[in-house]
Amino acid sequence: MASIFTKIVNGELPCYKIAETDDFLAFLDINPNTVGHTLCIPKVEVDKILDLDENTYSGLMHFSRRVGLAIEKAIPCNRVAISVIGLEVPHAHVHLIPLNTMEDIRFTKKVKMTDQDFQKIAANIRKNL
Repeated sequence: MASIFTKIVNGELPCYKIAETDDFLAFLDINPNTVGHTLCIPKVEVDKILDLDENTYSGLMHFSRRVGLAIEKAIPCNRVAISVIGLEVPHAHVHLIPLNTMEDIRFTKKVKMTDQDFQKIAANIRKNL
């Protein structure tokens, strides 16, 4: 069965897209820790990030860096954290989380946002790519 991220890649589910290449996709997390919390994924469905082949792994990190730099320009924050956990969805993914405090990375507090908020943030990050 396809993961929720594969369904997003295939256009079966919507997302707030930030960036896309032939191999990777970045979109806003719909249950964000902070404003601008973004997920970067390879389009190929592989459960664990360390099971990606070296080229895909390196490509994902390069793509994530590019998106993270755009987030730093678009979202007021002290820095953008990079986190790989991999327990929530069986599809390798990188969290890019704008941080102002250590609490922002803990996945215990979530920010509530409207569809309009998501659209505005996604557009702001995209224009900084």
